[in-house]
Amino acid sequence: MTDGTAPHPPTDDRAPATAPGRRAATRRRRLAAAGLVTVAAAVAVALAVRGGAAPACAAPPPPAGVPVLAALPLGAAPPVGGATRSGKATFYDSAGAGGNCSRPAAPANRMYVAFGPSEYAAGASCGGFLDVTGPRGTVRVLVMDQCPECAPGHLDLSAEAFARIADPVQGVVKVSYRAVVTPPLSGPLTFRMKEGSSQWWFAVLVGDHGNPLRSVEVRQNGSWRAAQRQDYNYWLIESGAGPGPYTIRVTDVYGNRATATGVRMLPGQVQRSTVRMYGAKPAPTTPTPKKPRPTSPTPSTPTPTSTPTASTPAAPTSALTDPLVQAAAAPPTPTSCA
Repeated sequence: MTDGTAPHPPTDDRAPATAPGRRAATRRRRLAAAGLVTVAAAVAVALAVRGGAAPACAAPPPPAGVPVLAALPLGAAPPVGGATRSGKATFYDSAGAGGNCSRPAAPANRMYVAFGPSEYAAGASCGGFLDVTGPRGTVRVLVMDQCPECAPGHLDLSAEAFARIADPVQGVVKVSYRAVVTPPLSGPLTFRMKEGSSQWWFAVLVGDHGNPLRSVEVRQNGSWRAAQRQDYNYWLIESGAGPGPYTIRVTDVYGNRATATGVRMLPGQVQRSTVRMYGAKPAPTTPTPKKPRPTSPTPSTPTPTSTPTASTPAAPTSALTDPLVQAAAAPPTPTSCA
């Protein structure tokens, strides 16, 4: 390109047909029955069309805390909201790759999961977390990959995660699972510009956001431009967003929003921002030491002086002769609680 007016031509590595992590994966599934189960889910959407010149009424905004998802393929939806679902789990090994969600690598703790197409939802589940419960207990896993042959409710766990909830010899076990709503974050948001990106073709991967994402926008010429999520989890603006640095606004399905500035055009490099998706901790404050309360001096009591008078001496009472004093001083008699 010499004149700077034509869009940058796309390169072959922008939209992989399948994630390298799954091509390299060595699967060790032990299924109870042979064959694949194909489940087709169809959702009918009725659109009300208002005739005449009157404008259509806008839909009211959702209540606070209700997840809002971008347009997804019919029948596809990521688990959100914390509702418990039932299903089964098998396991596989991504061989260290980051799966169909395009992570640079598998998480360091090796706790991850692959969804079938309906729950993977064209990448809408990427970056979220699940709590999965099996015969041995519960494990928290990162949604990182897609399992093309898995039906709804079929989780393909990492081998390490499966071993936390069941004996690997079983191969397949019944599980329950739920989306983790607003899990603790490991740090601020990260951004990775895809190889081949330039001022003419913008593709960014957002990391460490905790909940599934609803939208990613880039500030350009005083307004926000929406990027389109790809099924391999990059957010794309086909015509580019300029040379940068970029201001990027990220919103998750529960309405949490964060804006990062200074993201540069550095393809292939992970850039860590200074903002968290949610739960930013306030700056610590140093408590003001309390001043000791002044104590008032205790006035001295003068020793009274008196003139002794003659009197009949009282009968002597001592700890040895007074029965009340003896009873109080005597050790208690143990009682039986039979």
